[in-house]
Amino acid sequence: MDAQSRGRGDDIDPADQWVFNPQTGNYELRLDHSGAQSSPSAAPERPRTPGPRTPSDQQSGGHGHGGRGGRGGHRGGATSRGTGAGTGTGAGDTETGIPGQVPGQRRRSQDGSGGGTPPPPGRRKRKQGASRKKKVLMWTGGGLALVLTAGAITGFVIYQRLDGNLNTVDVVGGSNTFKKDQAVNILVIGTDKRTGKGNEAYGDRKSKGHADTTILFHVAKDRSNATALSIPRDLITDIPDCQVKVDGDITTIPGTSGKRFNESLGVAGRDPGCTMRTVEELTGIEVDHFMMADFNAVKELSTAVGGVEVCLDKPINDKDSKLNLSEGKHVVKGEEALAFVRTRKSVGHGSDLSRIEIQQQFLSSMIRKMKSGDTLTSPTKMWDLANAATKALTVDTGIGSIKKLQSLGLELAKVNTKNITFTTVPVKDNSDGATVLLEESQARPLFSMIKNDVSLTEVEKKEKAAQKKTPGPLDGPRAQPSDVRVAVYNGSETQGAAGATLTWLQAQGVNKSSNEANAPQNIAKTTLEYGPNQADQARKLADLMGLPAAALKQKAENAQGREPMVLTLGADFTGAGIPVSPEKAKVPEGVKKVEADKQTCAG
Repeated sequence: MDAQSRGRGDDIDPADQWVFNPQTGNYELRLDHSGAQSSPSAAPERPRTPGPRTPSDQQSGGHGHGGRGGRGGHRGGATSRGTGAGTGTGAGDTETGIPGQVPGQRRRSQDGSGGGTPPPPGRRKRKQGASRKKKVLMWTGGGLALVLTAGAITGFVIYQRLDGNLNTVDVVGGSNTFKKDQAVNILVIGTDKRTGKGNEAYGDRKSKGHADTTILFHVAKDRSNATALSIPRDLITDIPDCQVKVDGDITTIPGTSGKRFNESLGVAGRDPGCTMRTVEELTGIEVDHFMMADFNAVKELSTAVGGVEVCLDKPINDKDSKLNLSEGKHVVKGEEALAFVRTRKSVGHGSDLSRIEIQQQFLSSMIRKMKSGDTLTSPTKMWDLANAATKALTVDTGIGSIKKLQSLGLELAKVNTKNITFTTVPVKDNSDGATVLLEESQARPLFSMIKNDVSLTEVEKKEKAAQKKTPGPLDGPRAQPSDVRVAVYNGSETQGAAGATLTWLQAQGVNKSSNEANAPQNIAKTTLEYGPNQADQARKLADLMGLPAAALKQKAENAQGREPMVLTLGADFTGAGIPVSPEKAKVPEGVKKVEADKQTCAG
């Protein structure tokens, strides 16, 4: 909020609109800025009579000039007021933490005297427009910065107390900040560390905090969409060497092969930076920041928003998680919310993958709740949410302050809920029956989509008026995969590219294909040469491989007999099954998606 604009009409700081409600004993946010008499349902304003100063007043350091015209300093600490049009009592901005106290309350008057003189009789109450609601959303940081594990971090307002709640880890090689004009990847980690009252029954008693729940949250460069990729804790993968800081000294922890993903944290001294490196090794996606929370985040954040609505296809009575719910919709919070996100034996196949699905339902519902007017217009809920989130949160130093988190939150809040998609790393069962392995044919294309900032949902974008389009090489009928005949050459520097592509194509039903080894020379761009009578085959192959129209090179003469098309892989080839052109990518068949704006029922 621009400090210089607070004296003008609509641009009024919502933090200055707190009024006392004698029925609840708390201060509440008055969204009617007109100063007119309240409606019967509105809470009456506290009388402006002389009397003992509140603790917030006592921290202000004396009286200042703080009328409508402006204000000096910032919200953190006991900052004096700037000089405005009138003279009033300068209230400090330090949060006291006492119920009923208002953080950063500022006393207002209509005549500049500091009193509560009402407006002249007959003055009409100004209608609250949509723009006012938008300003409240902006002030709250959009409500949602990120739901973490089963909770969220939100930028509510910059208070020193919230800064003090945060725990930070100085990740070796971590990013110092985030760029507003770039895509951002945040690793959200929920640990099984048993800290806090009432958590003795959960998690591993001896655990220092493994990566029990891990979500890679990708936000598109244009903020039009976001993808939340869940990584199974029992996925067998390689954990690379990583560096950690111990008492200011950098120590290298050796990597290991064939281990559960959750061991990337808390084993052998590995910190969240090691989990970030493991995700990068697994997916090829660079991770910018991390946010980590334990069981308390689920309990406290679900309570702060007044509960989260969930849905069950069948009743659950899980003795391990202590969840006992009937079929249908329920609102869960606190211990019950934690039991919900930890249950697994009573849903689906009883595996960690089933638990991931129920967690995604919970997180989607919490996002909807946090972005609802019920939460955004409730100062009590917003303060409780911000306080609970920062207490439960550990982040890297690159985003390790309320100011940075608020800026990040404002960026993430631009994403429309309907364009936030949850999905899971594609896996297949391992022979041991307890762990899972990466399903390469589905996982690699999915990783490529996220890496190349391709949305998993169809995002509506404003287009210019439709113009008459000239048909291109990709327009027209498609052949069946079994009718596609192609010879594959490797014109890239990737060894074995032609053989890997052949294997992948045959798995897609393109059985009339052959590996012709290396091309006469390497080329920069992948090309597909074909005759006019093979155009339908070319289009089908382009669809399968994500080839752009520019890659298709039609010859002048028809192909003769069983003459195949010629596919030459170029330097733009990144792997079998990965679209050559990122914008042509589609979610691999069989990959499940959960859209955050839609409610699903677990069972």
